[in-house]
Amino acid sequence: MVDKIVWLSIASFIFTTSSANAAREVHEFEVSLDVPKPIFYVLPVELDWIQHSQHLEWNIIHSTLGGLRKEFDVRNNSGAITAELVGKPVLSNGIPGQEIALSVTFNGATLSELSKVEAVSATDANFGRRVLLEISPVKPARGYLPGSYYGSVNLLFNAVAPL
Repeated sequence: MVDKIVWLSIASFIFTTSSANAAREVHEFEVSLDVPKPIFYVLPVELDWIQHSQHLEWNIIHSTLGGLRKEFDVRNNSGAITAELVGKPVLSNGIPGQEIALSVTFNGATLSELSKVEAVSATDANFGRRVLLEISPVKPARGYLPGSYYGSVNLLFNAVAPL
């Protein structure tokens, strides 16, 4: 009987020792994600150009200044998209009276400063579209005068709420 008790003691010691060495931890957690439905965006198709100064090409043969054409992806699920210029779009060489005005259109709509224009209809904006931004120089009455010209074009887009 004593042998049986000793064997049982040894067996229980081995069992608890091997159980201690075989311990493991299990962690279980849940993961979820909600992907929002795009509601409003006006994004340049080529993402890297907008942070850099854009060089307008001078045509020496015809003495004309080229423009800029860039595409944007637009969407507004709740209505149209308006656009306006914030500030006057001009190129300047620092000499008063020698500025070169810029004409700006977005999706064919001519933009002006301090005046909102519907640039993308509610129907087109709801489905999303790729539209064109065009910036063209307006030839001054005295022609283009020599110099280095700089300027900026500031656009403001708004999502129009449904009526």
